[in-house]
Amino acid sequence: MKLAAIDIGSNAIRFQITHITFYEGEPYFKRLEYVRFPLRLGDDAFTHGEIKPKTADKLIKLMHAFKILIELYEVDDFYACATSAMRESKNGSALAKKIKQLYGLKIHVIDGRQEAALILRVIKKEFPNEDFLHIDVGGGSTELNLVVNNKNVEVQSFQLGSVRNQKDPGNAHIFQDIQQWLKEKVTSSIHCIGTGGNISKIYELSGNRSGSRLLSLKKLITIQNQLTSLTKEERIYKLHLNPDRADVIVPASMIYREIMQMIRATSIFVPNTGLKDGIMEMLFDNNQEKFQGNF
Repeated sequence: MKLAAIDIGSNAIRFQITHITFYEGEPYFKRLEYVRFPLRLGDDAFTHGEIKPKTADKLIKLMHAFKILIELYEVDDFYACATSAMRESKNGSALAKKIKQLYGLKIHVIDGRQEAALILRVIKKEFPNEDFLHIDVGGGSTELNLVVNNKNVEVQSFQLGSVRNQKDPGNAHIFQDIQQWLKEKVTSSIHCIGTGGNISKIYELSGNRSGSRLLSLKKLITIQNQLTSLTKEERIYKLHLNPDRADVIVPASMIYREIMQMIRATSIFVPNTGLKDGIMEMLFDNNQEKFQGNF
């Protein structure tokens, strides 16, 4: 079985094709293709309220390329979703409709709760017996999910993101809203799990070789200070960051740091997973029975 996931984010667009087989009764996910394209829809959406023609044209061409790859790999099922940038653009729905008409690719413009639920499909499998606060910082929004007894008991999306707040740093009132939400919902010490491209890169920069995927707050602050002391160009050439990562990683680190300090967390677990992986889990669950005769 071959499945494809398209994650149309505010800072970049990710595309993955996965081949799934069974080994000794367990599903084995093998990545066949992965593309991360730095198309920053959030620059248009959060500044102008719409996706500009030049950016829209690039998005349409990119979706055409993905459609061709889906056909070449003979993918059995796919799912494409877009998050806050397209959700908040006044022409987002029209653009999604145009892509559907041109290439038959349906783009689901999802809200923060749906985005969080998809990511949690993977995380809860890794931590079935743990209570935790899941922090997902994207380009345009931050999702907080409180999981207790393997159930999502609370979820909230905030208009706070690495691209959005690079453009508009006036976010003190949103941090106040987050603090109030945490005060009401998180009443005891709890584990933190962080997802998103920026926290994954921060973990990579930490140099942790233990394989534990655990990042201490102290180390996060050290890396944040290092990043802040460098210009964007220095982050690119000294730390080998992609240009579209080098300018948003600092505002993202601030969000993780503030939330961790609010709940007095001393560390955060950084799994190597994201929205595209949650999409794959959903597609697998939806198609397992249909294709089980082929395994």
